[in-house]
Amino acid sequence: MEFVAEGVGIAGGLVELRRVLHREPEVGLVLPRTQQVVMDALAGLPLEVSTGREVTSVVGVLRGGSPGPTVLLRGDMDALPVVEETGLGYAAENGNMHACGHDLHTAGLVGAARLLSAHREELHGNVIFMFQPGEEGLGGAGYMLREGLLDATGDKPIAAYALHVWAQAAKGVFQFRPGTMMASSNQLHITVYGKGGHGSMPATTVDPVPVVAEIVLALQAYVTRRVDVFDPVVVTVTQLEAGVAINVIPNSARLGATVRTLSDAMLEQLTRDLPALAERIAAAHGCTVDARLNPQYPVTVNDAGRTAETTEVLTGLFGAERVERLRNPLMGAEDFSMVLREVPGTFAMMGARPDDVAAGEAPSNHSSVVRFDDAVLGDNAAALAELAARHLIQA
Repeated sequence: MEFVAEGVGIAGGLVELRRVLHREPEVGLVLPRTQQVVMDALAGLPLEVSTGREVTSVVGVLRGGSPGPTVLLRGDMDALPVVEETGLGYAAENGNMHACGHDLHTAGLVGAARLLSAHREELHGNVIFMFQPGEEGLGGAGYMLREGLLDATGDKPIAAYALHVWAQAAKGVFQFRPGTMMASSNQLHITVYGKGGHGSMPATTVDPVPVVAEIVLALQAYVTRRVDVFDPVVVTVTQLEAGVAINVIPNSARLGATVRTLSDAMLEQLTRDLPALAERIAAAHGCTVDARLNPQYPVTVNDAGRTAETTEVLTGLFGAERVERLRNPLMGAEDFSMVLREVPGTFAMMGARPDDVAAGEAPSNHSSVVRFDDAVLGDNAAALAELAARHLIQA
């Protein structure tokens, strides 16, 4: 198929769509305006379009001219609660920001729908276009799966693909690997309960604050001494809360941490060990504790066969110089992992660093000043369309 040339032809419209989405980003599982923009962008295409019951998802089904299998393509739609400081002419002003590039993902998936719709009669099978809210920590993919996403055509998909823009990688370069692609994401919550009192008389209290501080240090020691270096873990304490008045020892203190693993076995170990570690430290100081490690997103695992196909497709479309195999997994997490647990597929990164930003100086995704070059949108749409077409175009 000539999807690259056709992608160039529709790129201008996709850039305009992306900037509309960028100006008014929405956060979470309920994105009514974003949903409407997507519905309007899909209007006129030969799609069966449905929306979510619990969340503002959009599912488009394209049925090919002949029977065949189903392929799923994903684009997430939600933004982050970040105040934008890019200075762009189309910057958001509502206190939220598409700081992870999901506006590009949404526009790119609309582009893929337009490209494949133009070739509907040549397709032997069907395509599910998955527009999901709530990727940023809320598990929007899980809601869509529970609402029957994989049954949208009547046949479970044989392949699933998603692209994610990356502000720190060279524009238009695809990066991925077979097997473990991204880490699991989990939340550790620990509250230590003591006995409060006057700050000048700590001996009459059971102070939970130094106990929480000791737990923070113990978590770091645990990672370096109890974790296999060949099955790495990241434990980052990001929240500490204790007390209000400076002269009052509080009754309780708490910490929150993000915990990343690259295997289910290590997650099982941490689920047992980290709460126990906190409980024993607290007990040594006469405190009690409520400690929980809550699983959030599982490890993102790319299917070896589908990833080999992805390498072949993208190399054929764009050349070997634009396809890179990552040596190591990324410690970020993705709820597309939930789809990949059900359907063999590939999750890939796509570089979108602007030309005026030097390598090594680009802000990361989630930064208030991060910028993405939306000139990649034509290729983004073409790549998704070609990955689907590989399974549905027969000689």
